[in-house]
Amino acid sequence: MSEPTDGGGRGQRVRRPALSPSRASDFKQCPLLYRFRAIDRLPEPSSAAQLRGSVVHAALEQLYALPAPERVPETALSLVAPAWDRVIAEQPLLATDIEPALRADLLEEARALLSGYYRLEDPTRFDPQSCEQRVEVELADGTLLRGFVDRIDVAPTGELRVVDYKTGKAPPEARALAEFKAMFQMKFYAVALLRSRGVLPTRLRLLYLADSQVLDYTPDLDELVRFEKTLMAIWRAIQSAGATGDFRPRPSRLCDWCAHRTVCPVFGGTPPPYPGWPEVLDDGDADAVLRTREPAA
Repeated sequence: MSEPTDGGGRGQRVRRPALSPSRASDFKQCPLLYRFRAIDRLPEPSSAAQLRGSVVHAALEQLYALPAPERVPETALSLVAPAWDRVIAEQPLLATDIEPALRADLLEEARALLSGYYRLEDPTRFDPQSCEQRVEVELADGTLLRGFVDRIDVAPTGELRVVDYKTGKAPPEARALAEFKAMFQMKFYAVALLRSRGVLPTRLRLLYLADSQVLDYTPDLDELVRFEKTLMAIWRAIQSAGATGDFRPRPSRLCDWCAHRTVCPVFGGTPPPYPGWPEVLDDGDADAVLRTREPAA
């Protein structure tokens, strides 16, 4: 899908507000959290686990750029340090509070996760169609979906598999929620690929590198059509709240992990003045190239 240019600069791209998997999940969890992240763009501290996840994802992307016979474990481990440099070069603020000892620990943990990956798949035996694939599609009602898929595999017979790597380990009390959010993300991608390619994904695969577990799910067309309607409804609700600024907090146990309690009215805080619904909202890039990863998912 082509993107228009604005009149303020030659070749400058104007990006319409769009719905990404993480922002859709935010709005379902708490509309005010959506506002803080997508509209106010309030900063949030990055955890060591998120940085480690970004490094692992970058290393896997680089691994699959190599010819299949070269994708042996030793090569994967050798890509960790360059992947770290790439992540830091593109997001230098991530390394602000990283001491050398912590860096060494994170690199070692990333290598352990990559070693664990080989217990789940043999990357020398197949070639993915794409890694870190940007997907964007407009649904029938005008809802624009945008996001990045870790990996897309296409079989010689045409079957399509969507793969997502999970590098964190959720605490037991949050495991069910983490898996629900992960599958919400995968169905989001399945709808985007169904509408952009006209192909129903045969399998949605979650690879949990820390737990050495594989979760496979086979969606059916009716299910994805229903989920598509859910995404449309979420976007309508976001637009309605955006027109008035009425993004209400929805307290839950997840508030304990929220980075914005000091400006949340539930905890006695005062949100910043509502800036208004933006005409240009680079929301899809909340999941962009070297996305920081949520450790619980």
